[in-house]
Amino acid sequence: FFPLLVADAEMLGTPDPELAATMGFSGFGKKARTFDLEAMFEQTRRTAVERSRKVLEAREREKEDQTEKEFRIPCTDSSVSASSARGPGSTLTEREAVCGESEDNSNEALSGPSVQSQSSARGPAEDTDDDDDDDDDDEEEFIGPPLPPGFKDSDDDNDNDDTEEEDNNPVKKIPDSHEITLQHGTKTVSALGLDPSGARLITGGYDYDVKFWDFAGMDASLQAFRSLQPCECHQIKSLQYSSTGDVILVVSGNSQAKVLDRDGFPVMECIKGDQYIVDMTNTKGHTAMLNSGCWHPKIKEEFLTCSNDGTVRTWDVNNEKKHKSVFKPRSVQGKRVIPTTCTYSRDGKLIAAGCQDGSIQIWDRNMSVHTKFHCRQAHASGTDTSCLTFSYDGTVLASRGGDDTLKTWDIRQFKKPLNSADGLPSFFPMTDCCFSPDDKILVTGTSVKKGGGSGKLFFFYRETFQKLYEIEVTDASVVRCLWHPKLNQIMVGTGNGLAKVYYDPVKSQRGAKLCVVKTKRKERQAETLTQDYIITPHALPMFREPRQRSTRKQLEKDRLDPMKSHKPEPPVAGAGRGGRVGTHGVTLSSYIVKNIALDKTDDSNPREAILRHAKEAEENPYWVAPAYAK
Repeated sequence: FFPLLVADAEMLGTPDPELAATMGFSGFGKKARTFDLEAMFEQTRRTAVERSRKVLEAREREKEDQTEKEFRIPCTDSSVSASSARGPGSTLTEREAVCGESEDNSNEALSGPSVQSQSSARGPAEDTDDDDDDDDDDEEEFIGPPLPPGFKDSDDDNDNDDTEEEDNNPVKKIPDSHEITLQHGTKTVSALGLDPSGARLITGGYDYDVKFWDFAGMDASLQAFRSLQPCECHQIKSLQYSSTGDVILVVSGNSQAKVLDRDGFPVMECIKGDQYIVDMTNTKGHTAMLNSGCWHPKIKEEFLTCSNDGTVRTWDVNNEKKHKSVFKPRSVQGKRVIPTTCTYSRDGKLIAAGCQDGSIQIWDRNMSVHTKFHCRQAHASGTDTSCLTFSYDGTVLASRGGDDTLKTWDIRQFKKPLNSADGLPSFFPMTDCCFSPDDKILVTGTSVKKGGGSGKLFFFYRETFQKLYEIEVTDASVVRCLWHPKLNQIMVGTGNGLAKVYYDPVKSQRGAKLCVVKTKRKERQAETLTQDYIITPHALPMFREPRQRSTRKQLEKDRLDPMKSHKPEPPVAGAGRGGRVGTHGVTLSSYIVKNIALDKTDDSNPREAILRHAKEAEENPYWVAPAYAK
């Protein structure tokens, strides 16, 4: 680059000096200077080495002054001894200088040496005398004034004890010390969804409403910022944010799933299938009520739905005209069976469905014909399996049955369950179960009849299915439960229209902690004033009509007004004239109405009215007698 610059300068030559001075190019005629890059780099390197050598020597003097502190990092000692061996006239190489600088930076960053380096620095001789010289070791561990006798770092010990206790006792990991209650409505909260970041909660219910709650935007009054009915008069079955959190899948009681954006505006609606086609593979969408649905965990555009038409279908958000693939669960006899719940595995490679005949059937996502795993008697036949969910490690499948049981399965050995718990009543086709963020606890809710006690949230240890804990939620059924891994908070939807959030101020993050600390907004003063009394418009002097003092003046004014003093025209007698129609009109229909239809001459005795014509009929038989005679 530099030789080219020099050549260009020489080609241009020397311009007129006055012109150059006027235009600011007075130095342009001089010959360009050439640069030797290698010499520049060498000079820079020497300067850096010299500076680092001076810094090292200054620090070496400081360390020699502090002779009472015997401990030094071994790498620092070796570098210092090497620099002193070279003498003041010698210079360090580039690599040694960089090593010395990094060591000094690490010395500045650490307030005291690490425990491992201390034990290695003491050497074998000191290690053998540990029992005799405990006090000396304690004094040598830290730079600074000596610690008081008998001092121990109690904070570290307590922290370690707490973590050990939490590992040994998983109940302490359950965040239930505090709770907030969100009032969704009066009917069952049948769907819950949290976005991946944990900033927004959505609730859906049997009242057809979907409500949006923003934890960061709410105050202590806990009001939803948006409420809508995306599926008109259909109960909401399932709500879920996609893996990126930008769209929401809404599954309701109709046959068409919907996708909304974060603010509730529609993005797409699945097509409705042709209900007169026998083979469900040949129709483009579901033909009966939906039961459940969920997003693909890895592919953000794909989602899954299952329906009473006996199919499980996958969809693409960008193509609402047709499904991607169809999976048809079959009974033992090969007949159609209805899937009541469906889900993806954690890696998205498997699709699982729980069916009404009590079976759990699992397909490979790319092969829709035959099942990869299936268990025929997973739950009691004729009951609705309400939830299937995979553990975070992907090896265990949990199922919540309509036969009041909760079971875990290893899909590689799918004939019998790993563990089972019964006596967990479920009255809803969407009763949930979910895993804790550390994968060690399994959570589910129970249903109760009206006035039959409290709905509870049960926590089971995943390995042994020992019941660890229970929470009495409310005096209604617990339908939905959700344990968010990022927030470490538990969301619960109940049968009486509540959405509860359980959290712990220490263990939980953000979420409900953001809104409980905000005070309620004060009502505006202007609004409170106008609510006390009402002013009618005509009470104000501006609109008040003036009272007339004399009627005579008013009558004189009215006489001058052509509209008010107009004489009404008399009714038209006979035929119409002057463009006005007569009383009964002049048409034939009006004549008939006048003379016949409105003629109500009523003979009081109908027998006499008939016998009036008897003599004439006998003398001149015309209708009846000749007919019978022939």
